[in-house]
Amino acid sequence: MILLNGEPSSTIDVADRGFQYGDGLFETLEVLNGKPLFLDRHLQRLADGCRRLLIPPPDLMQLTAEAIQLSAGEQRAVLKMIITRGSGGRGYRQPPQISPTRLLSLHSYPVYPLDYALHGIRVRLCQSRLASHSPLAGIKHLNRLEQILARAEWQDETIQEGLMLDSQDQLIEGTMSNLFLVKDGTLYTPELTGCGVAGIVRAIVMELAQQQHIALFVQALDKTAAWQADEIFISNSVIGIWPVVQLEQVHFNIGPQTRRLQALFNAMRSRAA
Repeated sequence: MILLNGEPSSTIDVADRGFQYGDGLFETLEVLNGKPLFLDRHLQRLADGCRRLLIPPPDLMQLTAEAIQLSAGEQRAVLKMIITRGSGGRGYRQPPQISPTRLLSLHSYPVYPLDYALHGIRVRLCQSRLASHSPLAGIKHLNRLEQILARAEWQDETIQEGLMLDSQDQLIEGTMSNLFLVKDGTLYTPELTGCGVAGIVRAIVMELAQQQHIALFVQALDKTAAWQADEIFISNSVIGIWPVVQLEQVHFNIGPQTRRLQALFNAMRSRAA
């Protein structure tokens, strides 16, 4: 089901700037037992992204009502929310009167093997690089060509994710996920001051680590940090937390910090539903 500006529809104006230029933002939420999980956090990030892109912030109460409407009765699904700057003339200059477009769509939950969460996944390093552009760093804007090109680098179904670096060869994130490393019991995640998406589950994991008094550092990490890590895991709002057991030809154990944070997050997700 799709709601376009509050009405059922499957078409969008070809002049919409989201279609023309990728001029907008999106959020992807897990729906569990009829409830869109961590909705307030997603809406807050969406509103913050709109402010940074100079798009009039959406009515969050309206978005909340529409998200709940679409999610009702769904045992498990994926809800996508898109806000664009709306329709305007040809060219990059935004129209003098901005009327944002909001689009909510409900999708089937992807069928991921339970084994990914229980026994871990294989990942690779991508050749495609993320460009550093600090005004866009952290927000989930609609321009995802870098991730699309990176994901096109492999067809091997035994590899579940690719890790992306920036132009300085610093680890940033996965094509669809955020990245965490554990070394000597300390948790590390890449800083996202130049590029990358500040994920909702990433923020939750960082909060859980602080609550559990797990040492946490947000800093620049080159790829050698991954080779030297004791544990690696990835996260996003649909998959939750997946341990990494192999990066290229290097193998990793699923360590205690990964399991601890995974269990805490899963309990939090269950409570949220």
